Amino acid sequence: MVDPRGFLKVRERELPPRRPVPLRLMDWREVYEKQDQQQLQRQAGRCMDCGIPFCHNACPLGNLIPEWNDLVSRGDMRAAIERLHATNNFPEFTGKLCPAPCESACVLGINQPPVTIKQVEVMIAENAAEAGWMTPQVPERLTGKTVAVVGSGPAGLAAAQQLTRSGHTVVVYERDDAIGGLMRYGIPEFKMERAVLDRRLAQMEAEGTRFRAGVDIGADITGEQLRERFDAVVVATGATQWREVDLPGRDLAGIHQAMEYLPPTNRVAVGQEPPADHVDARGLDVVVIGGGDTGSDCYGTALRQGARSVTQLDIYPMAPEDRAEHEPWPTMPKVFSVSSSHEEGGDRKFSASTRAFVGEDGEVTALRIVEVTKVDGVWTPVEGTEQDLPAQLVLLAIGFAGPEHGGLVGQLGLEADARTRFTRTPGYATGTPGVFVAGDAGRGQSLIVWAIAEGRACAAAVDEFLMGDTALPSPIRADAVPLTA
Repeated sequence: MVDPRGFLKVRERELPPRRPVPLRLMDWREVYEKQDQQQLQRQAGRCMDCGIPFCHNACPLGNLIPEWNDLVSRGDMRAAIERLHATNNFPEFTGKLCPAPCESACVLGINQPPVTIKQVEVMIAENAAEAGWMTPQVPERLTGKTVAVVGSGPAGLAAAQQLTRSGHTVVVYERDDAIGGLMRYGIPEFKMERAVLDRRLAQMEAEGTRFRAGVDIGADITGEQLRERFDAVVVATGATQWREVDLPGRDLAGIHQAMEYLPPTNRVAVGQEPPADHVDARGLDVVVIGGGDTGSDCYGTALRQGARSVTQLDIYPMAPEDRAEHEPWPTMPKVFSVSSSHEEGGDRKFSASTRAFVGEDGEVTALRIVEVTKVDGVWTPVEGTEQDLPAQLVLLAIGFAGPEHGGLVGQLGLEADARTRFTRTPGYATGTPGVFVAGDAGRGQSLIVWAIAEGRACAAAVDEFLMGDTALPSPIRADAVPLTA
């Protein structure tokens, strides 16, 4: 360590400033400004070099956090990106999009604000991109083996890059018109600009990975055809089957799923022509049902479109500012947080449950809600709290049930569990020889860091299947559970 007492001298947790709210509401650029290098080194220097780094346990990738914090504090950014890439194919993705369970498990966080691990990670990656250190790793030889990866989200891309670098010929199929899965159109630009994704895809193409967008496996190419053409198949289609609500008035116009709203809007944000299903919140009262990250994405998007009002509903009560006694360190606690979208305006309502959608002439005009509390584990209305919220646009952001089950399932012989997830062994293999499942398709809706970890581990399993053994790292088993959940 540069200074083993750094965490005692720099107690304040500092993040780079966010662009002024009035300014960022005028565009779709990321909200954070570039962090000062001196500040970055000070914050990395707060890492304690603790005897047992619990941040490792919280990170399924096994990121070498104390090592690259030390290197950043010394100003050795070249070595830092090498240590970061040793465990993570896409640190800029996790740095921008992961909720950072590693920070919840930071030993310093027991009695001080934890190290800004996530921010240090993303700045290592951004610095490497600017310096030209994200160079392609072209394999020295080809194995003659071929692999199809179905789905181009973080799990599919991680598996594809690992297998390509091992010398296999890898083709990634995506049913959308561009590669990236939900990172392409599901994540708003103000959280991660598409240029960040595109530079990684360019690296992968230079390494030899082949991308085929606009191909719906199961329809355009059958599962049987895929198995005939390739020696192995990785299914990484994600968990995109959204949850539905069964309430009076659900058939009214103006009620949309979050993933019916965000992708078309994000297309417009990157300069594409508005699609036919584009929903514009300008001048409308918008209510977002769901208190998670997707709801926050809808919230910030509606504000940028010029909504008259935006309200986000969360059925859970407002979380405490600090850890609750039943969520001790190093578990990941549920604490009150304010996202960049929440500080831009609008309103949040907690302990709020929707009872019905109200409308006129077939259009939604209001949302009937009631305050709820848990009684014997059941959400129970609080008498006298029912009210109608004006709403001409309602967005449902209540999570995903599991992977979509189309023709691909029967064609590849996939089976599903009670939660609709595709079943696999701890080694990611399905009951069909040569067919593997990685990411949310097998795990269910989860974090991007788990998707990348699964993609890397699945790649090791595929490599061993094809070659008899493997030197690829396998950070987690398919049945691993979060250690901080």
